Amino acid sequence: MEAIFATERISLLIPQIKQFVEEELIPLEKDHTTRPFKQTEKILATKRELVKAKGWWNLHLPKNEGGMGLTLCEFGQISEILSLAPYYGQYTFNSQAPDIGNTELIGKFASASIKEKFLQPLLEGKIRSCFSMTEPEFPGSNPTRMATTAVREGNEYVINGHKWFTSSADGAAFAVVMAVTNPEAHKHQRASMIIVPTDTPGFEFVRNIPVFGETGEGWASHAEIRYNNCRVPVDNLIGEEGMGFKLAQERLGPGRIHHCMRWVGIAEKAFDLMCRHAVTREMDEDVMLGQKQFIQGFISESRMEIDASRLLVLRTAHNIDLYGAAATRDQISGIKFYVANMVVRILDRAIQVHGAKGLSDETMLANLYQHERGARIWDGADEVHKQSMAISILKKYGLDLKKKI
Repeated sequence: MEAIFATERISLLIPQIKQFVEEELIPLEKDHTTRPFKQTEKILATKRELVKAKGWWNLHLPKNEGGMGLTLCEFGQISEILSLAPYYGQYTFNSQAPDIGNTELIGKFASASIKEKFLQPLLEGKIRSCFSMTEPEFPGSNPTRMATTAVREGNEYVINGHKWFTSSADGAAFAVVMAVTNPEAHKHQRASMIIVPTDTPGFEFVRNIPVFGETGEGWASHAEIRYNNCRVPVDNLIGEEGMGFKLAQERLGPGRIHHCMRWVGIAEKAFDLMCRHAVTREMDEDVMLGQKQFIQGFISESRMEIDASRLLVLRTAHNIDLYGAAATRDQISGIKFYVANMVVRILDRAIQVHGAKGLSDETMLANLYQHERGARIWDGADEVHKQSMAISILKKYGLDLKKKI
């Protein structure tokens, strides 16, 4: 791929990183479903050291945090390339979710002591983290409603609650927990974000939740967690009490565009597999699958949908660089549902082109579909983002927002 918002450094980085992904990471995919997770971790540990040696570690972060200081728009183009190796790319470069969002959140809002104790080892790749907000009893798309509480007793918070889909909790060193600290306050000032080390007494790892019948491990897991009288220092508070909703928006906005960047890369991966199969699968004597008009329609539509998504994502990233995430809220909502639907469509077409083989583990397509179908739900369902965007637009036309919709 060529740089679209071209800068000198991104034009140099793109071919170098793409070569690394193609030579060091993509060959690992053939054994992904049969290789034990612990073995994969060991292999990727060596790849991570190679990335550090090349100066690409944490390239999404500011220079004062040990990164390369890339703009979000620049990193978006790199992130797409990393997702050409969907299982390994982001983790190898220390830009995997939810760590990438947690590092940005802690780096921007946490105290110096939190940064030293929790952020620094995260930046060095020595530990992983997780984000614990969603609860089974309440809609995950509404962060103003939750039952998990953090009651202050002296210099400690006592945390009790039930969370699930706490992504990457399996093996994480700490969780960023959203809990109610000020129950009598306005709904947007009730919750706070607090760091809870996973070895804290009362932190109960219940299970990794199967998704489409597959139970992920490590950074690919989604856990159910119970907090049973977990006591942590008040100093583990991120920002100030009551800032939880604001911090959630600060974290989830950039987090959503990171998802979209990855989805463009995954769609490119599926598109490549689809095209390769179309030109090598013989349907009849001297008639290849790619000669069928239905398949040609899949290919041309997919090409344009991926290209359109890339441009929308990079435009949004560019505007976040210029004006901030809050001012780009509508565009973030727009790409969240548009790109999520795009990647699901591309994967579905690629599976269809492969026929029964596409449903099996002979390719990665079925596994990718299992994981990426959640794209339309994670970090806010399509319907929530569509409504939010429409209300913002209609408000400009005089819609009375005080009336219930």
